[in-house]
Amino acid sequence: MTPNPAEDRAERLDKWLWQARFFKSRSIAAKAIQERRVRVNQAVVTKTHHKVRRGDVLTFAQGANVRVIEVQDCATTRGPAVVARLLYTDLLADGPKPKERAAAGEAWAAV
Repeated sequence: MTPNPAEDRAERLDKWLWQARFFKSRSIAAKAIQERRVRVNQAVVTKTHHKVRRGDVLTFAQGANVRVIEVQDCATTRGPAVVARLLYTDLLADGPKPKERAAAGEAWAAV
């Protein structure tokens, strides 16, 4: 039985974060990883060359938001945002959107 190459695909963490368009450049993604701001399957990762595979859960801060995503696929190149969106599933998609949280914060500050 030969393994399915699509299931065995793995990508460097910094490259995957860049290809999925979470960071504007690989160097910015690498800096976040080296500063211990990225977790893979709840474990802090400090190596940019850490391999991510389908099913891995990534947790990291992006601006004022915490992102929790599940890797669905690895890309060969960085494509448009529509294609990049297919690389992951946002596990916090049901939560309040950033604008809603900001509005709630402003309402709370006014009290």
